[in-house]
Amino acid sequence: MSAAPTVEKQFTVRSELGLHARPAGRLASIAGRFECEITLGRGDEWVSGSSVLSILCLAAIQGTTLRVRAIGADAEQAVMELGALIESEDDEANSGSA
Repeated sequence: MSAAPTVEKQFTVRSELGLHARPAGRLASIAGRFECEITLGRGDEWVSGSSVLSILCLAAIQGTTLRVRAIGADAEQAVMELGALIESEDDEANSGSA
C-alpha cells in the first residue's frame, strides 16, 4: 500500500487587485474539479482550497506568497492549474470582467 502523492509549490500573487472574491471563487471552483485534497497556505495558516471564504481570509494582496498543497492522484495537475491562476497578471481575467 503506497501513500497518496503530495505536491506542494509556492506561487506569488501577481494581480494588482490581489486575490479578491472573483479569483478566489475561480480557485475554489477549479479545486473542486480535482479528486485530491487541496489546501492553500500563507505563513503558518492553511485553508481549504475549495472554500471561497477561507481563501479570502488569507488576505492575499499583490506580492503575497501562497503555497498550494495537494494530496492525491491528480495532485501535480491541481497544483499547476491553481498556481497559474495565482500568478496570472491579467486583472480582467482574474476579476471576470469583459
